Amino acid sequence: MTIKPSLHIAVAALLLSAPFAHGENLDVLMSQVFPEAQATYIGYESVERQDIPASAAVDRKYLIVDFRLASNQMESEQIQASVHKVCMTLLKDRELIRQLSDSGYDMVSVAFDRRSQFDCL
Repeated sequence: MTIKPSLHIAVAALLLSAPFAHGENLDVLMSQVFPEAQATYIGYESVERQDIPASAAVDRKYLIVDFRLASNQMESEQIQASVHKVCMTLLKDRELIRQLSDSGYDMVSVAFDRRSQFDCL
């Protein structure tokens, strides 16, 4: 899985400079999802699978929003609730969803560690 540096920079610039609903950008929106004692927003990464043809029905381009939980030992139910909270925050921002879609994103995933990702869209 390779990310072209120029594409990553272009997408990052678009996401960070685009006027989101309420004047927020992705970083600001995600940094407000959890209280600091519960989880910390790390950032996002744009991933485009070059090995999948653009015409394929499989998700090719997606965004990973990355958090680190304060407690490394969360139960499955707590992780599900945290994923739901992140996803609902994203979905409520219709302008952000429209901009991500217009930028070619097929999906958004949430990560709380380097091993697992949970899909939103």
